[in-house]
Amino acid sequence: MAVPIAVLDCDLLLYGRGHRTLDRFRLEDVTDEYLVSTYGFPRQFIYYLVDLLGATLSRPTQRSRAISPETQILAALGFYTSGSFQTRMGDAIGISQASMSRCVANVTEALVERASQFIHFPEDEATVQSLKDDFYGLAGMPGVLGVVDCTHVAIKAPNAEDLSYVNRKGLHSLNCLMVCDARGVLLSAETHWPGSLPDCTVLEQAALTSQFESELHKDGWLLGDSSFLLRTWLMTPLHIPETPAEYRYNMAHSATHNVIERTFRTIRSRFRCLDGSKGTLQYSPEKSSHIILACCVLHNISLEHGLDVWSLPATGPMEQPEEEYEQMESVDSEACRIRQELLLTHFS
Repeated sequence: MAVPIAVLDCDLLLYGRGHRTLDRFRLEDVTDEYLVSTYGFPRQFIYYLVDLLGATLSRPTQRSRAISPETQILAALGFYTSGSFQTRMGDAIGISQASMSRCVANVTEALVERASQFIHFPEDEATVQSLKDDFYGLAGMPGVLGVVDCTHVAIKAPNAEDLSYVNRKGLHSLNCLMVCDARGVLLSAETHWPGSLPDCTVLEQAALTSQFESELHKDGWLLGDSSFLLRTWLMTPLHIPETPAEYRYNMAHSATHNVIERTFRTIRSRFRCLDGSKGTLQYSPEKSSHIILACCVLHNISLEHGLDVWSLPATGPMEQPEEEYEQMESVDSEACRIRQELLLTHFS
């Protein structure tokens, strides 16, 4: 008599019906110093992420149901902050390199789903005014709602060779458009633009432009450098300042705009997967864009938890494609009038 052979689910044998998880690593067993040195963040921050993402990461799937949310988050933080799937990282929490990769994908998507919760412009008048006051306190530039700039993150060449991702230096990259406040908190992050696009084209096509041109923020403006065109809501420096007022305006503009350069350096220092020191992001442009956005979400959450944006050690600047700015004044007469009024009112 033939004996029926059942096809067994190995996960089911090992871990039950998805209701139990394998305790590979326990936060209580290690010090804060170890967590910060290995995963980049202290214990309470990691506990917060477990509370925030736990329900999403606990959804039963055949592959990941045995890995606890805590372990998935540690695996992802280890990759974000080291830029590597090193065996020692997986060994520390008891999972394979393949599982590390799946954990990074799971946590990344969970963070991207919550991007709008943590990255957005303030809406109530009191917070908007506080935003302007903070910027004014830096260098006396009034009415500033945020500083905007682009930064490139290197990625591997797409499988289907696409020249749209090749930047001016011949490297494949994503050109990421971001806005931050005076503390370095990101207010907007668009991380999906192909590296071949110059900054001015990215801004022209960005959701950010639609947001500001719809006059949702008509009582202030962003500050952008000379790679952008002057707009009614975007103040750029004067190409050739001539008067004392114009020099003072440019100096205040530069000192204020420098906040986003410092923010970019901090993000690259904290999330070494983005700084190029471990090579390019080995993912498709879409997945790479999500990893960058996930790091942006974590950056903002870290500021909410009092992890000082400027306290990280500086790293060498990530290699950036050199932009060739076409220095020209805006044909927008209203934008020119607003900047001239700003010069006369505040810098004369």
